Amino acid sequence: MNKKEFTLKYKMICLFMAFLLALLWPFSYLSVQADDKPAYDTADAVHISTAADLISFSQSCAMDTWSQGKLFVLDNDIDLSGTDFSPIPTFGGHFDGQGHAITGITLDGSGSNRGLFRYLQKSAVVEETDGKGFYPQDLKAEEFQNILIKMLKDGKDEDVAKIVNQRSVVFRDGENLKAIDYTELFKDEFEKMAQEFEKAAETSTNADFAEYLKLQAKALRVADPMADAYADKKWATLQDTPLELTITRECYDDTLSTSISENKELLGMLDERGIQVYPKDSLGCRVGIVNKESTNDLLKIKKFLPEMAKLMPFNDQYEQNIKPEGDSKQTMVDVDLLMLAGDCGAYRGGVTLAENLPNDDKMSLTIGGGRRNVYHRQIRLGAKPEKVKERLDAILDPEQHKYYNLEADHWFTIGHENTHSLGPTQGREKLGKYQSIIEEHKADVGAISCIDMLTEKGMYTEEQRLQILVSFAVDNFLKAKPELTQAHRVRSVMQTNFLERENAVVVNENGIIHVNVENVVSAAQKMLKEAIRVQLSQDVNEAEKYVNEYFVWDDACENVAKNVRKISKKLNGFLETPLADKLAEE
Repeated sequence: MNKKEFTLKYKMICLFMAFLLALLWPFSYLSVQADDKPAYDTADAVHISTAADLISFSQSCAMDTWSQGKLFVLDNDIDLSGTDFSPIPTFGGHFDGQGHAITGITLDGSGSNRGLFRYLQKSAVVEETDGKGFYPQDLKAEEFQNILIKMLKDGKDEDVAKIVNQRSVVFRDGENLKAIDYTELFKDEFEKMAQEFEKAAETSTNADFAEYLKLQAKALRVADPMADAYADKKWATLQDTPLELTITRECYDDTLSTSISENKELLGMLDERGIQVYPKDSLGCRVGIVNKESTNDLLKIKKFLPEMAKLMPFNDQYEQNIKPEGDSKQTMVDVDLLMLAGDCGAYRGGVTLAENLPNDDKMSLTIGGGRRNVYHRQIRLGAKPEKVKERLDAILDPEQHKYYNLEADHWFTIGHENTHSLGPTQGREKLGKYQSIIEEHKADVGAISCIDMLTEKGMYTEEQRLQILVSFAVDNFLKAKPELTQAHRVRSVMQTNFLERENAVVVNENGIIHVNVENVVSAAQKMLKEAIRVQLSQDVNEAEKYVNEYFVWDDACENVAKNVRKISKKLNGFLETPLADKLAEE
């Protein structure tokens, strides 16, 4: 591919992502945080009632101290369509959205840290409503469940099925609810995206990549999950393309649909009618350049995946995406990220090291599709050695510093992402709000459970095995106790607690960790057996019991966290995008 072709193609992709961001932002609603509110004088509150007020507020927030110690109240729904609104640069006050919506945001600028707020300071208080933009902002779980029960009793089965699918936004309709498919609600935006895909497909010299782009364009135009499935199926086969372009569809944010599993009456009515409940998909976009050399290193694990499948507990009771025998249908690429947008680039504690998609709830897996692992090179390689040493000095036994290795986290992540393709694939949605926690936990402990076999087969050396085990145990310790909605972090607390009980990790009164390496693998194997037992139970009560037993923020967690907080003031991770910025400006 010559420079001119690459630049043209990438400009198209950048333009596409701007449209994608415009699509995603109607999904964000803000409300007051109920607990732990700072003591503000409401008489001195700054009220925001119009688009002009919000624009002025954003401009004032260019100074990082301006918002600190102030209360801002959103008095009305605000539509920013057609305005010159720019994201709020930095915020350190308290934003009370009062359940109102801010919509019509178009983010055309550069950089991955995009959104209504670009940076939230430690003192900031901003919280989304339960509906997360997928549902009416004032809708709570109990009312949601009661409305669905009433609609089923009234014979509105088809309407309910649309409400509980992955790709619709839900609105009030009198006493009922109604769902509108993404492709209908955002028809104009999706059409612009589809046109950009088709232009890129015409430019591409890679036939497989061009075919994928065309399939994705078609999926954006029709309210048919099967169109998504064919696009996902093709994407998962792309092993030899120079660029990585991913439309991610993941469902970690929807707490209303997952609450259905706690209502036995509603769950029974849905089961009787054959209606499957799926959490809503958050959409994201990733663009990167594939690194061929490091991708070849990733592919070394592929030949061991059938052996990993054999090590999954109770494997005679379920089918796995990767069979103990035969083709694993798993592609893997290591990419230098150019841009993250939408859900991929959302504000969070850090950018993920890798993703394994499509998830088990996606239809492509039912039509013979496989999965694809995408690893982010500069995220794992970007840590500064002096910062790593500072952290280790604060929390890890000095005798074990030599066993902590950042690259070991990558080796572990390879096992984690591939373990997502192992274990039970059916019925996990019945675990409700615990399904993602259990699945992420299973992937972690599954990777560690297989490490002895992978070492014996030559995937890792004995020294690498030791580094993986120590690094895994240490990295489970967090800076602060997470909320139950933070699946990836909840699983870390669970694993820390289990490892403590199995004497695999010991923390002294000063918050210094010592890893008893000889106990880590056996502890992980016990956890894996329990996690898969819970998944097979398809019982939300079993999942709740298991999570609550090990999601315990004990003195050891807090003592380590205090040490981390003393040296780390980082609030969120973001991706610097100099190449994307340059190309977007040309």
